[in-house]
Amino acid sequence: MQAGYTMGLQPDGRELLVVVAKGTFKIPQRGEEPDYTEQQKPLVEADVYTAEPGFSAPLYEVDYAPFKRYCDVLLVGSAYAPRGKPVTRVEVTLRLGPLLKSFAVTGDRYWESGNIAIRPGYPGLFDRVPISYDRAFGGIDDFHENEKKHSAYMSNPVGKGYHLELSRSFVDGSPMPNTEELKRPVTMPNGNYSPMAFGPLGRGWNPRLQLAGTYDQDWIDNTFPFLPSDFNVAYYQAAPADQQMPYPKGGERVFLENLTAQGQTAFTLPEIDVPIVFFYKNGENLKQRAVIDTIVLEPDEGLFTLTWRATIPLKKNIFELSQVLVGRKSRGWWRARELGKTYYPTLGHLVRDKKTESAEED
Repeated sequence: MQAGYTMGLQPDGRELLVVVAKGTFKIPQRGEEPDYTEQQKPLVEADVYTAEPGFSAPLYEVDYAPFKRYCDVLLVGSAYAPRGKPVTRVEVTLRLGPLLKSFAVTGDRYWESGNIAIRPGYPGLFDRVPISYDRAFGGIDDFHENEKKHSAYMSNPVGKGYHLELSRSFVDGSPMPNTEELKRPVTMPNGNYSPMAFGPLGRGWNPRLQLAGTYDQDWIDNTFPFLPSDFNVAYYQAAPADQQMPYPKGGERVFLENLTAQGQTAFTLPEIDVPIVFFYKNGENLKQRAVIDTIVLEPDEGLFTLTWRATIPLKKNIFELSQVLVGRKSRGWWRARELGKTYYPTLGHLVRDKKTESAEED
């Protein structure tokens, strides 16, 4: 698996050391257990978007959040027509342990605006439709020549189907969303609908934005560069509230419906313990068990990732630590470390190391 670390800050300004481990696994066939992929996905160093950053949906969020109170369950994928026969509408379901989320996915459709009423157009046929917030209800209404009448749907400003100004010239023939709630279909361009997708929420979208705190002149004068006092650590959760769950232990059941070409896919999460040991320069060490706080399912690729995290506050700075161990080592490694010696797992490793030293001296 991959591992890395970064520095973080508590709202009170205290520095944190954040250690992250990430494993990539194959979605198994029926009756089999997940196994590691040969090529492990790297840790995400910066947010990734479906297209231009800020004007498209987040695809992957950086893996180095300082802390997550719950586990984010995310899915990057598509809706599939059952048995491969084209349909105009399908229900997709993601279930993982106690978490359950379903919504409808439709083919492409457009608003129809006449002289009297506005109505949804008929959806087209599809056998596969990508799912993302780009295709969910939302967007920016910037069609009017008067900029004061422009607006954005702040729950999803990168979506489609939203119009506050209902002039026929603006609405008629404009695209509608491909996703919607099961019991509350999108029927009007100026309605208040929950955008339906399985991906990360934008950092500047509602309701996530409201958790970020207040950045006003008082903050600039008295708190900068630290986080504002009303910052809420729930801001670090990338998933919407209905895709957050208690930290999984491993063994939880995953069920996907109409999110793979097979129609239904089910498997259990692997049970993997990830201990982390922080070694201090004064000889002390601190042991923690990292928790799984991010799961990204990618059924189109036939894989999923689990991300473990452990965070400790620092007394002064990162230089009080000499080493961090992610995972387990043999008794021989621990003994060599206690004696201040280099550990060699085999005699061959010792010989190669001595030859390298000799070559460098020559």
